[in-house]
Amino acid sequence: MRTIAICDRTLWEAGARADCPVSFKEKLEIAKLLGRLRADVIETGAISNPATDPVLIRTLGALVGECTLSCPAGYTEEEVETAFAAMRGVKRPRLCVRVPVSTVGMEYTFHKKPDQALEQAMTLVRKAAALGAQVEFSAEDATRAEFPFLCRALQEAVANGVQVVSLCDTAGTMLPSEFGAFLGRVRESVPELAQVRLGVRCSNALNMAVACAMEAVAAGADEVGTAVGFPSCPSLRAVAQAFAARGDSMGVRSGLVMTELRRATQQIRAIVDPQRERSPYTAASAHSEGVTLARGADISQVGAAVRSLGYELSDDDLTKVYEAFTRAASKAEITSKELDAIVATVSLQVPPTYRLVSYVMNSGNTISATANLTLERKGETLHGLSCGDGPIDAVFLAMEQILGYRYELDDFQIQAVTEGREALGEALVKLRYNGMLYAGRGISTDIIGASIMAYLNALNKIVYEGNNA
Repeated sequence: MRTIAICDRTLWEAGARADCPVSFKEKLEIAKLLGRLRADVIETGAISNPATDPVLIRTLGALVGECTLSCPAGYTEEEVETAFAAMRGVKRPRLCVRVPVSTVGMEYTFHKKPDQALEQAMTLVRKAAALGAQVEFSAEDATRAEFPFLCRALQEAVANGVQVVSLCDTAGTMLPSEFGAFLGRVRESVPELAQVRLGVRCSNALNMAVACAMEAVAAGADEVGTAVGFPSCPSLRAVAQAFAARGDSMGVRSGLVMTELRRATQQIRAIVDPQRERSPYTAASAHSEGVTLARGADISQVGAAVRSLGYELSDDDLTKVYEAFTRAASKAEITSKELDAIVATVSLQVPPTYRLVSYVMNSGNTISATANLTLERKGETLHGLSCGDGPIDAVFLAMEQILGYRYELDDFQIQAVTEGREALGEALVKLRYNGMLYAGRGISTDIIGASIMAYLNALNKIVYEGNNA
């Protein structure tokens, strides 16, 4: 029985759609849900901001565990290098060279004739292959391409080192039987495709994307593109249910965790729904639009905003937060992101019970991430050693091993605060204990170090309150 890989592109669709503002935190939540479902491949959006997008991609890589993380490679060699650099440390990285192969598409994207466009595409493929990541050649608008040219493009892609070839019915004009026949004809005409994984990306323009995907699987496809909450793509839930209902008769199956399917897809749909109500305090848009608090907000308004974020502060801590807000608001508008940082920085500042002595991380695309953590508590040296689904997960598990207790991780955020290769990264960790929320903040050029400091900052607040209750 063949196992068909599921390539989910919800994050890619969310990043490409202006009507679907999805925050940094929400993207991480989507990735975690897809990881629990055991989607085989998760597609990220293209890198548009070189300061913050690489931070997002590396953080996603730490969350998705064994899933392959696929990033668009762009249209120049420089963009290929940027995408690969952003995926440094990701366990299973994939670079997707997405190229239109129809005459109209090539002229619109590359402003070149087919031969010239193909040569540029193969230059990108060779560059991506030379960097060492898994390489996908995605033939956009393949169903409208000149068939001899399409076959030639696929042959050259395989010859230049791709491991995955995806055929896209971008226009969505084919009926399921036509798409299955098309795929069969391509496989027969390009025997080199037997050397690689063959994927399909179906448009839902005729509301037949799932049927087209199933026809493609019957015709020999190894990978199916899906999404959650975007009607232009095959529904992940519908594809999974089709495999569950008819997979045995077709001799195929997916590796999705069906017991997680309904809950996870419902949660993702709620996140990406453009019509859902988005609180001005808790859902700043992906474009950082909207002001959480007006510059002249009084202490009661600040207190209401803080409570909407989940914090319960004493009058003394609220006064400190309000004073910091007033200073910050005189220079810039304050959104929920800035308010989170203010609360983490100025409220409940306590003597540190736990101090970081050292940490050592081992991570790569062929080994499980391992964290060796050493803390100090009242002169006693404490050690923790743990493996995890990425370096962040490993270091948090090592922390819990030392503590002998697992606090509820309510939120975890990372963002770049400066630009350049030595950019500072800021981590925000929120731990919930006995119904209360405690926030910690850490800043470092090392994302792992910033995350540890943020966790310890929140932990020390919990311990201090417990000892002084």
